[in-house]
Amino acid sequence: MTRATRARIDTDALTHNLTRVREIAPDSRVMACIKANGYGHGLLEAAKAFRGADAFAVACVEEALELRSGGLGHPVVLLEGVQRGSELSALRENHFEIVVHDPSQIELLESADTRVRVWLKIDTGMHRLGFSPEDASAARDRLLASGVVDGELRFMTHLASADLAGGPPETPEQIRRFLDCTGDWSGERSIANSAGILGWPESHQDWVRPGIMLYGVSPFPDRTGSEHGLRPAMSVTTELIAVKEIPAGARVGYGGHWQAPEPTRMGIAAIGYGDGYPRHAENGTPVLVNGRKSQVIGRVSMDMVAVDLRQHPEARTGDPVTLWGEALPVESLARHAGTIPYELLCGVTRRVKFDVD
Repeated sequence: MTRATRARIDTDALTHNLTRVREIAPDSRVMACIKANGYGHGLLEAAKAFRGADAFAVACVEEALELRSGGLGHPVVLLEGVQRGSELSALRENHFEIVVHDPSQIELLESADTRVRVWLKIDTGMHRLGFSPEDASAARDRLLASGVVDGELRFMTHLASADLAGGPPETPEQIRRFLDCTGDWSGERSIANSAGILGWPESHQDWVRPGIMLYGVSPFPDRTGSEHGLRPAMSVTTELIAVKEIPAGARVGYGGHWQAPEPTRMGIAAIGYGDGYPRHAENGTPVLVNGRKSQVIGRVSMDMVAVDLRQHPEARTGDPVTLWGEALPVESLARHAGTIPYELLCGVTRRVKFDVD
C-alpha cells in the first residue's frame, strides 16, 4: 500500500511572505534564511521562491554548495563561518560570505591566500556566538589589518528575546549595545530576525534576516502567521486507514493514554512520529477530518495516530486528515505538543512524500 502521507509546499505563499517582509521593512535589504533544508521546505525549492531576496543565509558550507549546484548566484552568507582551512577554497571559488564570531576564525583567515566578504558578529546578549562589545573593536582592527577582507567589513548581532510578549527589556538593550559598539564604524549592519522585523522597527538596519516568517509562521508563541499577513507554505495531510467503534471505558493506544467516556467512533490516521508528527501531541490536539475539526486521542505511535470521530458520522477509510496547514496553523499543534513550529517544520521525515506547487 502506498501511504497517503504528504507535505505540500506552496511556493506562491513563500514568495508572498518575502513580499510581506519588504512591506514591513522597506528600507532594508533582505537576507533570506534558508538553512536546515529551507526550514524543512526544501533548500532549493525555498531559494527559488525567494529569488527576489538580496542574499541567502545558510549555516554551513554544505548548504551553500547545494545552493550553487542549483544555479543560484545570489550572495550566500555562512552564519557559522568556517572552521577549517579545507573550506577556504569553497569560499574563494563560490564567492561565499562568512560570519566571523571567534578568534580562531580570524587566525584561519590570516593564514589564507584569498579575500573574503566578512560579517563580524557581536554578542550583545544572546551569549551564543560572537565577540563581546568590549572585544569587538580589537577583532575589527585585526580583520582589517589582515588584508583578507574583500570590500567593507559588515556587522551583525542576534536578538535573544525579541519573540517574548510584553516587550522584554533585553531587546532594546541589545539594540543599544550593538549601535553603541559599532558607533561610527564604516560598514553595513544587521540586527533583525523575524521577531525583530515584526515587533521592533528600531532593529531594521541596512539588512534584515527573516527566517520563520518567510514560511508563513509567527515567531511569537501567542500568534499565528496569518495575523501578520503571512501565508503558511507547508501543509501536512494523510488519510484514515481504519474506522471503528469502541465501548465506553475502552482505552486507546500505548499505555491506555485516553479512555472513551462513552461509546465512541474513532479513526486511525496514517501518520506518526516516524513521519515527524510529535509523539508528545496531547489528547485534544486539533486535526481536521474532511476539513472539519477533530482531535487526537491516545498516544501518537510511530506510524499512526488515533482521532475522535464522534462528530464525524460520515467519516470513512480513505477520507483526508489534515495535521497542519492553512486551515489549521502549525502554531496550534506546537502549543499542544509542547514544542515550537520550527521543530515541527524541520522534523518532517524523508518517508513523507513532498509535493511542491
